[in-house]
Amino acid sequence: MTRKREACRNFTRGGLDGMELPNINIGNLDIKLTLGAVVLNVLYVKFGYFHSPMPEHSHSQGSYELHFIPTGQGILNAQGNRYAITPGTLFVTGPDVVHEQIPDPEDPMAEYCIFFEILPGNSIYPNVKRSFVREQSLPELLVSTPFWIGKEDGKMLELFKMLAEELSLQKIGVHHMATNILEMIVICLLRHYSENHTTIPSLPLKTLDDSRLLMIENSFLYQYSSISLQQLANELGLSTRQTERMVHKQYGMSFKDKKLQARMAAASRLLLTTETSIGLIAAQVGFATPEQFSNVFKKYFGMTATRYKRKR
Repeated sequence: MTRKREACRNFTRGGLDGMELPNINIGNLDIKLTLGAVVLNVLYVKFGYFHSPMPEHSHSQGSYELHFIPTGQGILNAQGNRYAITPGTLFVTGPDVVHEQIPDPEDPMAEYCIFFEILPGNSIYPNVKRSFVREQSLPELLVSTPFWIGKEDGKMLELFKMLAEELSLQKIGVHHMATNILEMIVICLLRHYSENHTTIPSLPLKTLDDSRLLMIENSFLYQYSSISLQQLANELGLSTRQTERMVHKQYGMSFKDKKLQARMAAASRLLLTTETSIGLIAAQVGFATPEQFSNVFKKYFGMTATRYKRKR
């Protein structure tokens, strides 16, 4: 586990599902939000698609991440529990909340993420708006709820679209408008806390077989280029025959076919989202030569890798 002031976001801007979602990338604007008597310093606001897992990490004291998933699926491991992530999932990870995001490779998660910190109480920022209405419940809700996950009520995406449009127009007052919209997003989040919207229940705790299935899943996510049936069997503490049965039970296909699927999915992603050469992609996904890769790729997708790359 690593603790970071700013978590490295392991996602890219492009998606595979074709759905148009507005891009947001705020990292250079000095934005301070007021929440009752508390000031929130926004460190970044980003949008992207998760194509690979976000490793386990936690945030430092006073730091929070708001995550909104408009499309895609995956798993969130947090606080020792597992949660299913589906479109419309909203969750917050605060100080010392150990968490990890694992996307579904067939349906990568899109995410809007706001990373902010609570500034010390004696910090003074003359340009920050101050409210005449004292709302102690807002900062108290935030600080007392370091982790929350649930389904949003349909307003979040519209607010992020408003933010993206305002930033793209770059008209007079853009900083003020962006600040106001971000405050609305944070307050909408806290209303979910206070109104007791149904949260997403944690998934059942892993049994021994569940743990093995997760190991199998991770082997195809991380080691698809080189994993062998014997290596996987050794990691699971099973025979190769038992391992083959578990893979077939989990995926409905043989180890060989699942490994090929994982390699082709990785190759597809690299071809569509990077400028990496076909030769380097062949090596990255575990083929001895570009020719071997090209033959397998054409048989699998029904077209050459060069033609497939032009689909971008």
